[in-house]
Amino acid sequence: MRTKLIATAVLTAGLMSSTAMAQETIRLAFLAASSQNGYNDATWQGVQAAAAEAGNVEVEIFDGEFNAATQYSQVEDIIAGGRFDGIIVAPNDTVGIATALEEATAEGLLVAAVLFPIGPDLTVMTPQVPGLTTTVASNPVDGAAAQAEEVVKFCADKDPCNVVIMIGQLQFPFDNLRYSTFTSVLEQHENIKVVATGEGNYSPDQSLTAFQDIIQANPDVHAVLSNADQHLLGVEIALEDAGVPVEPIYLIGGGLNQITVDKIREGIFDATLSAYPYSEGYLAAQNLIKAASGETVKDWIDPASNASNPVIVTKEWLDSNPDFKAEWEG
Repeated sequence: MRTKLIATAVLTAGLMSSTAMAQETIRLAFLAASSQNGYNDATWQGVQAAAAEAGNVEVEIFDGEFNAATQYSQVEDIIAGGRFDGIIVAPNDTVGIATALEEATAEGLLVAAVLFPIGPDLTVMTPQVPGLTTTVASNPVDGAAAQAEEVVKFCADKDPCNVVIMIGQLQFPFDNLRYSTFTSVLEQHENIKVVATGEGNYSPDQSLTAFQDIIQANPDVHAVLSNADQHLLGVEIALEDAGVPVEPIYLIGGGLNQITVDKIREGIFDATLSAYPYSEGYLAAQNLIKAASGETVKDWIDPASNASNPVIVTKEWLDSNPDFKAEWEG
């Protein structure tokens, strides 16, 4: 009888221990490239949703201010502070931050990358940082090439076809890669002339200023190829201020926000590259939560793999899918 009671007590203690472990709070830090950026805000919403769904997870956002040094320091502070179990990072410098994150994983922190892979090669989606848990992102070269090919189609019967490229910042490795992908596709066609490049820094206001100078020097523009929907908002205003009709110019952005979806439906913009900021945040947080609980997770998830919309969203597709809503407002 005594043996049975002891066994029962041990079993009960084991169950209580398992329950306590299951309810132990998991703390995750989200390092936004910039907390003022709409895309990053949607990613943060996804992180929060995954945390709320799990029930035993606390999350906190850090503002990277579009500054690589700031974000690097945030990783160092998180390591030193010892408050967090994991980090989700939308990197400002995909190469430079790798060293700090390697230190984080060495200290036992779980790490997820969103939007871009972290490491020297942006086309390698599986972890390049030892110990990195997961990457939730689409290959940036594939997306940029798809955008450029849409411009090639538009320019097929124009010679010359004058194209302006609007990019975020060429100092960013990912924007440099997108830019080189754009130009490598366009330069294969003799009728296409890249007449100017502007840096919009993911801001309508900065894009407006940059494009005002461009359109003054190049009044005969046929297409604008941009990696970000926010840039097109500034381009649109600059064209209107210059008295240049917007509709005849082919405008393609990137990011698939709701503002752009509405403008494509209206026939103002022509297309955008799909992106999934909410899904990125949700899947990254979900994976870290599972990993913290001892589950095995995928080391790369392409958020486009479960999407119902195509890589390039156009008015034709939107007209056929009137109920479609983007994952972020813009």
